[in-house]
Amino acid sequence: MNIALETPIPRGDTRITAITLRKPAAGELRGLVLSDLLRMEVGAVMAVLPRITEPALTAPEVANMDPADLMACAMEISSFLLPKSLLPADSPGAAATTTGLVAPPG
Repeated sequence: MNIALETPIPRGDTRITAITLRKPAAGELRGLVLSDLLRMEVGAVMAVLPRITEPALTAPEVANMDPADLMACAMEISSFLLPKSLLPADSPGAAATTTGLVAPPG
């Protein structure tokens, strides 16, 4: 998922104006609490971003991100963790037959 940054991130003589987030593999979530990512807890989001961004952001770059950009990343990360059956129908990862949020069975 591409995210256009509200505030570019300076890196040397260049500025990063957009980043791509990719769905993390299970190993990239090691040491994190999944519910913290789902709740968009800042520390957890900041920990996972350097692992899943292109270009790869450093921890100091993530720490200096605009809060609006961090929120956009957090929203995308939380959607990566949900099964397609729980995603809204209009989200990119949702199945075509999904009509909205569905409660888990049980």
